[in-house]
Amino acid sequence: MAPSLTWTMAGTWPTLPAGPTRSTEAGRASDAGRRPSTVASTTTEPALADLSEAALIEACLAGRSGAFDLVVERHRRSVYQLCCRFVGNHEDASDLSQDIFLRAYKGLRSFRGQSSLATWLYRIGVNVCLNKVGAKAPLEKVTESMEDRQYTDTRSESAPERLLKEERCARVRAAIAELPRKQRATLILRMYHDMSHQEIAEVLGSSVGAVKANFFHALGNLKKQLGSEEF
Repeated sequence: MAPSLTWTMAGTWPTLPAGPTRSTEAGRASDAGRRPSTVASTTTEPALADLSEAALIEACLAGRSGAFDLVVERHRRSVYQLCCRFVGNHEDASDLSQDIFLRAYKGLRSFRGQSSLATWLYRIGVNVCLNKVGAKAPLEKVTESMEDRQYTDTRSESAPERLLKEERCARVRAAIAELPRKQRATLILRMYHDMSHQEIAEVLGSSVGAVKANFFHALGNLKKQLGSEEF
């Protein structure tokens, strides 16, 4: 497994604030007045991997062992990639990823299901990353490429080709780091996470029109910095 994905937070989750899950109150109402059954129940809980997203969240809120670990397992790669795009190095990206999941765990009761869990995690992630890097990311930090170092098979590339590719990627990352906050977030989500304008609007809490404008201006600013160089 790639080094960036080996960190785990299994067993570190604090106790969630007390409170009923979405299905608890309905269950209590339907059980009111019912006599205890004299027959032992043979019903077993379904496997976590078989649960729908809503059911998995309910399992997390109910404190079922391993439930939120599965949430982390399903989304940690995309969250890590998002962080790496903002800070450009493995160590900071890993720290931010863990911070994002910890915030998500503590705030899980506030998740209303109006968007997908992935969109909600991206929303938390973008806010955490922007707070980390501030208005502009320190350029000395933007030195390590996730794809270059971990996910791209470079065995067929010659040493000069690899060097040119790394230099080009470094220039692109440095240029992205110079973009205003909303432009940077929009461009990262659009180009590197292949999200639609509507999805980005949901993540950023803005309108589709604002997303399109930010993306247009982000591309224009990059072209000014990079000239005809592809990114």
